[in-house]
Amino acid sequence: MGRGFGRAKEQEPESYEIERRPVTRYQPDHQEGLTRAQAAERMAAGWSNIPVDPPAQTVKEIIHENVFTYFNLIFIVLGVLLCLVGSFRNLTFLPVVIINTLIGIVQEVRSKNVLEKMSMLNAPHARVVRDGKVRKVNSEELVLDDIVIFSAGNQICADAVVSAGEIQVNESLLTGESDEITKRRGDKLMSGSFVVSGECRARLDKVGEDSYISRLTMEAKAMDDQEQSEMIRSLDKLVKWVGIIIIPIGLILFSQSFFFNHEGFSQSVTSMVAAVIGMIPEGLYLLASVALAVSAMRLASQKVLLHDMKSIETLARVNVLCVDKTGTITENTMTVNRVEPTLDYREKSEEYPPLEKMLGDFAAAMSEDNITMAALKEYFQENTGKRPVSITSFSSAVKYSSVTYKDGAYVLGAPEMVLRDDYVLYEAEIGQFTRKGYRVLVFGQYAGKIDGKPLTEKVTPLGYVMLSNPIRQNAPETFAYFAEQGVDIKVISGDNPVTVSEVASRAGIAGAENYVDAGTLKTDQDVAAAMKKYTVFGRVTPNQKRQFVNVLKEQGNTVAMTGDGVNDVLALKDADCSIAMASGSDAAAQASQLVLLESDFSC
Repeated sequence: MGRGFGRAKEQEPESYEIERRPVTRYQPDHQEGLTRAQAAERMAAGWSNIPVDPPAQTVKEIIHENVFTYFNLIFIVLGVLLCLVGSFRNLTFLPVVIINTLIGIVQEVRSKNVLEKMSMLNAPHARVVRDGKVRKVNSEELVLDDIVIFSAGNQICADAVVSAGEIQVNESLLTGESDEITKRRGDKLMSGSFVVSGECRARLDKVGEDSYISRLTMEAKAMDDQEQSEMIRSLDKLVKWVGIIIIPIGLILFSQSFFFNHEGFSQSVTSMVAAVIGMIPEGLYLLASVALAVSAMRLASQKVLLHDMKSIETLARVNVLCVDKTGTITENTMTVNRVEPTLDYREKSEEYPPLEKMLGDFAAAMSEDNITMAALKEYFQENTGKRPVSITSFSSAVKYSSVTYKDGAYVLGAPEMVLRDDYVLYEAEIGQFTRKGYRVLVFGQYAGKIDGKPLTEKVTPLGYVMLSNPIRQNAPETFAYFAEQGVDIKVISGDNPVTVSEVASRAGIAGAENYVDAGTLKTDQDVAAAMKKYTVFGRVTPNQKRQFVNVLKEQGNTVAMTGDGVNDVLALKDADCSIAMASGSDAAAQASQLVLLESDFSC
């Protein structure tokens, strides 16, 4: 049993119909979970895991936005006047208005339906423990303090705390960090992350609107959607001023016809409407809508989904495109290119088995729970058959994994974290590999006992393992096209800037040799100067992405950005043109103007 729990609501999300009431917090046993009565109490009090809807329009909002425009208002008023005088044969302009309105509604509703089908296919379920029994329920039926079983392949559906067991999670959609993180008893799990391996039981600590992913979604929904299409904005401005000007002109024409020329009321209204109709560029409006619709259809044939047709014109005006390395320039796979023995290994090679077999033993002992380990298992298939005593899975906190045998412990990880103070002794040698675009891991023997915490004892490096993400086959052609169109590329990545620079060079991105570590950009002035000078930005944090987009816009650019994670949502909303990968999060897909349904950037 615990303390009373409740909070004042700052914003009532659309998905909640029940006002939350304070409830007693519990710390249930991970084997028993809540009772059905306790779960029902929480459900009735509004503490279920109903998520905040992504920033998407409803069908009603789409219809309202397309029907109730100033353009339509003008023609409706003129149409009503003609109907009042019985001049129905002069209503031939109405089909133009109706077609123009339907084009926008059909396109936007179609996009909404496609995204909703994608969301339904990915609708999460969960295994919950109640009254000591395991049940499978929809994630929306979970409640605060429920004990949920998470295993490989599951998405974390609410913020939780691990009660028992151990798992590895991928938080790349939240943090941009692609490495797997080990979570043990007492560690927090963030909603929106995925379980890569292992199994655990966790107590839900924040559900529904309180969860991390929901708070971020609400922030995105609170942001204003600004119309970015210069062409449509200009047409709207033209129609607005014409609509204002024709009011006195129409009155003058009607007065001249009715009072001075003594024509009938019906004829006066008809002649007045005929005169002012010619002043309104309804044909130009329709032509613009048809052009955008045709463009939308062409993009749809390339598996590109548009939320709003007007974003096509924005896309055409883009002069700066922000892209990530992995998934855009490179494939979402990893390949081992080579392994290089160190001087320490060569000097004592008679004391060790062949380096490839040592790495084969290491890879055989580890589970294939990330793309790096999958690449190692595929490359190092020969081994000596040594039996491990214990293993430590990779953690992004310490950036190494380890295998302990009877004769000692071996580690594999990031050079800076594995070698620590000795890194300066090997920096030049490692640098020659990173400059070639490789991701370098150090394999070495550890002098102490492994406990999953940061290493403290000496590591004797035995070999360097060089890995890389293969460049997408069509990447050079794609970036050459952007160069021809005068679009500058900014590569924004969380990886080593030297490595990203080499990869960008191989993909044919102009200026890829100009790179910077984003960690060195401390002030707004530093960022502003860097955006003008550099093409490649490494070690970028999620918060910096949004800052980069806004600085580029302040410098007078029309900025497009690609993204797939929840952490990209706010930057996507800020960009003039936002492009999401369908393989990413629902929130990113809903917040973007364009969605790549097959996650192929060349489209």
